[in-house]
Amino acid sequence: MTISAAESPHYRMHLNLGPQHPSTHGVLHLELEMYGEYVLGIETVLGYGHRMHEKTAERRPWQAFFANTPRIDYACGLPHGHCYALLLEEALQIEVPERALSLRIVSSELNRIASHLLWVGAFLLDLGAFTPILYCFDDREQAVDILEHMTGSRLTHPYMCAGGVTGDIDEETVLKIRAFIRRMRSRFSIYERLVTNNVIFVMRTRGIGVITPELARAYGATGPVLRASGVACDIRTVAPYGGYGRYTFDVPLGASGDCLDRYRVRMAEIRQSLAIIEQALDRLPGGPVRAAVPRKIAPPPGEYSSSVEGARGHVTYWAVSDGSEIPYRLKIRSACMGNLSLLPELCRGMLLADLIATLGSLDLVIPEIDR
Repeated sequence: MTISAAESPHYRMHLNLGPQHPSTHGVLHLELEMYGEYVLGIETVLGYGHRMHEKTAERRPWQAFFANTPRIDYACGLPHGHCYALLLEEALQIEVPERALSLRIVSSELNRIASHLLWVGAFLLDLGAFTPILYCFDDREQAVDILEHMTGSRLTHPYMCAGGVTGDIDEETVLKIRAFIRRMRSRFSIYERLVTNNVIFVMRTRGIGVITPELARAYGATGPVLRASGVACDIRTVAPYGGYGRYTFDVPLGASGDCLDRYRVRMAEIRQSLAIIEQALDRLPGGPVRAAVPRKIAPPPGEYSSSVEGARGHVTYWAVSDGSEIPYRLKIRSACMGNLSLLPELCRGMLLADLIATLGSLDLVIPEIDR
């Protein structure tokens, strides 16, 4: 809808969406200017959960920051730990054992699946459908059980470390992962009947919140949000890291860039993650899971960076070392900030109900921004 600026101010109102509204994700506050049911403008207000991760890193030894990495994106923290480990390994010229490379990929893709399932359930709940989240959490619990066994933690998994991973897995765990793969593949038919082909869901999401490739690029959107707009950019393929270049998998793309495409892309990514895990288990080598690393880490002076593909998109860690045991500077580029930034332009003139659908389709983890 096109709304003239000359519309009577008597019909305008300001609406606070959040920070505790049930349809917001994390502690996000949106200040809306409304004309009836239509959105005239949006101002995003952040900072309610700021935890100063980057400044914390500059006050502690390099290796101590690994405990922070999974807490930046609590829904999919393993890629953050992977990214920080890659940075230190580049700085210290550490060669990671092959078995550790495979276990990093297995754990990261399990974490990606768990994150996408969490998003599907929450997204449908935003739209008023309660039943799907029960199925999503049933499946997600299976992945989280395995990750808890591998990492020792159920949500914020402290598994990555400089030179490899903190622990190995046994044959029983491998069998559990293979059983999860078979189970998850059998569940897609349920999601297709319950969600994908549900006429109410399709009508609520088709043609809603259309993000063009130009708009996505202009605001630095990444991950499924960018790929749903038809842009084939996945760090695992365009700049392979940690052994991903050896795996065969597709990069799902959308055609319209709407809420429905963002759902379809994430569901297709779950299938691809299952294929990657299966390949990793098929070729899982023996050997150690961690290289020899100095007890005290002090990278040579200089700048170092690394990038990975998280569940929400492109994650980059950039650090400056002055040769000491404490980082001089650490900066994290998360995916959610770019994805959130396009919301004001995207939703201008949109119905409030469609704003809720669009906001949910972005898969925002606000603590990743408030870091």
